[in-house]
Amino acid sequence: MSLYKDQTLKEAVLNLPQKEKDKLLIRLINKDKMLVKQLHYELLEDEMDLEDRINDLKNRLDRHFELAQASIKNLPMYSNYKQLHAYLRQASGLVNEHEKITKDKFSVVECRLIILEDAFDLFPRLFEPSALAPALKLHKYIQGRIKNAMTSFDKLHEDLQFDLQDQMTRVIDFAQEHRL
Repeated sequence: MSLYKDQTLKEAVLNLPQKEKDKLLIRLINKDKMLVKQLHYELLEDEMDLEDRINDLKNRLDRHFELAQASIKNLPMYSNYKQLHAYLRQASGLVNEHEKITKDKFSVVECRLIILEDAFDLFPRLFEPSALAPALKLHKYIQGRIKNAMTSFDKLHEDLQFDLQDQMTRVIDFAQEHRL
């Protein structure tokens, strides 16, 4: 049931003493981990913290791809396609969480391009044309990630686009060369 549908309950909550409302608010906020992270960022952090968050995200992505490189072979085999797909989804999840918390468009595009570049650099053979179902699924996923990165890139200010142009060009060139 929504509080907006039950006007009587809404009025009763609004008429509570401030101390009771504060307790309820804290309890409700505590139930949503993402909301806690968003509030922490918005209320307690500044530009320096954003830089730290971006560097931390990039380091996490580097470690993530080091693990991927250690466990996935650059050979067009069923298990390698599936593993890379899973690693890419996890890496995208890290960026999505960063985006929800900080709402920083530039770092999101930059990190999405880093993910694509790392995947292409470390596992180029897995992006060659293949008839295997996991390869098709991986390629379709990558197509979506490229489209997402391009859409976000296009929304950036032209000065910010200039800073990411080399990365975007490498990703697009690789995708065109491998018919993704």
